[in-house]
Amino acid sequence: MMKNDSFSRWRPHPWHGLEVGPNPPYIVNAYIEITPFDTVKYEVDKLSGYLRVDRPQRTSSQPPTLYGFIPRTYCGERLGRLSPRSSGGDGDPLDICVISERSVNHPEVILNARVVGGIQMIDNGLADDKIIGILANDTVWDKVEDLPWLPQVLVERLKHYFSTYKLIPGQEKSIWIENLYGRDHALKVVNAAMEDYLDLVK
Repeated sequence: MMKNDSFSRWRPHPWHGLEVGPNPPYIVNAYIEITPFDTVKYEVDKLSGYLRVDRPQRTSSQPPTLYGFIPRTYCGERLGRLSPRSSGGDGDPLDICVISERSVNHPEVILNARVVGGIQMIDNGLADDKIIGILANDTVWDKVEDLPWLPQVLVERLKHYFSTYKLIPGQEKSIWIENLYGRDHALKVVNAAMEDYLDLVK
C-alpha cells in the first residue's frame, strides 16, 4: 500500500509545495483561485490542494482582479500584530489580488506579482489582509510601484468587493475594511506572513 504523504509526490501542493516567489517580498508567486469572471467562490482545499467550491456568491458582486494566495505564507501572530484592532491572523495563507491588463480567465494558474500595496481587512475579529500586486511584466501596469499610483476607482472596487462578498441578508456584518496601505507596509505584511509560515511548519 502506498504511503499517505501530506503532499502529493506527483503534483505540488499549491500552499506548501510551491515557492514563495522569485524575489520575496517584492516579487511573489500567486496561486489564483478566482478570476473576475467567476460568480462562485472557490478556495483551495488545505488537505488535498485541489480547488473546492466554497459557495456560490449570493450577490452579483464579482472580484475586480485575479484573486488567490501567496504560497508558504500564513496569517498568524506576526501578521496579527500589524493589524492592531484584530485578535490575531485568520489562519489562512496570505491573500493577494493581482491586476492584469490582459484577461486571465483560468483559475489554478501560478503567476509572478509585484507587491504594491494592500487592504487591511478584519473578518470576525481576525486579520485577513489582501495584498495588491501587479502581474510581473504587464506592459500597461509596469510603471505602477505603489498603491497611490493606481486609479482610485479600481481600489474602490476592491474595497467594495471585500466589504460585500460575505454579506448575508438579515445577518450582522462581520467584515471591516480597516485601512489601505502602500508598498512599504505591504512588504512588512508579506515578510510577517512568511515568518508565520515557518513557525507553522517547524
